[in-house]
Amino acid sequence: MPLFHLILVALIQGITEFLPISSSGHLILLPQLTGLEDQGVVIDVAAHVGTLFAVVLYFWSDVRAALGGTLRLLRGKVDTQGAWLALCLCFASVPLIYVGALFKLTGLSDALRTVTVIGWTMLGFGLVLYWADQRAPQVKSQADLSLKDALQLGLWQAVALIPGTSRSGITITGALALGYTRTDGAKIAMLLSIPAIFASGTLASLDLIGGAVPLRDASIVIVLSFLSALAALAIMMRLLRTVSFTPYVIYRVFLGALLLALGYSGALTA
Repeated sequence: MPLFHLILVALIQGITEFLPISSSGHLILLPQLTGLEDQGVVIDVAAHVGTLFAVVLYFWSDVRAALGGTLRLLRGKVDTQGAWLALCLCFASVPLIYVGALFKLTGLSDALRTVTVIGWTMLGFGLVLYWADQRAPQVKSQADLSLKDALQLGLWQAVALIPGTSRSGITITGALALGYTRTDGAKIAMLLSIPAIFASGTLASLDLIGGAVPLRDASIVIVLSFLSALAALAIMMRLLRTVSFTPYVIYRVFLGALLLALGYSGALTA
């Protein structure tokens, strides 16, 4: 692949993966808007690996605690904060696994990859995010995370399998609706992304068995998506201390309306 294309894919994936604006939606739109060829499974997996490294590094203290807690869970013990966090992450991942399998087996994953679907989800779930951001009480912290909340957040996260929804955006929306603060809601959503990204990347990588893997292309995408995701994540978490999600909502509504106009007018494949 041309270097420019690799850079473009890596930056789009890295910047949008953890912002509530849908990385998958932007990547689906890339060939539609630019005429470039689809980047393929290899590059998708590489981009996910880069963003996975970024969120693990940024939240390393929580990740380390959860990893240690996982070992205690395997011994049947839930007696530390790390073990409790690991258990909550497991609970939250169950809906995504089941719904993801359903989407893949029925072909819904491909059927929903259209400009109009992305337009509606971009606009609609952007407005839902605005409602939750403005109306929810925002009094709970990560320490209040329960199995019930984790399962509900997992259900919210599963909705993100519809292109344009945004995994981080819909999970943050769910966290706000459950009463979590902006920063803690975003942090919980990012931690939930780790098993989600790992699972999706592993599933996609199964398609690579027996095929040629362009190591140069994959390496470039991993490094650039890691750096861009780390920067985007750090900026968002810092801004959330003083700024609401309204700027992201405005972007989503504008882009969603534009995509619907282009899709229904026939300017882009609907």
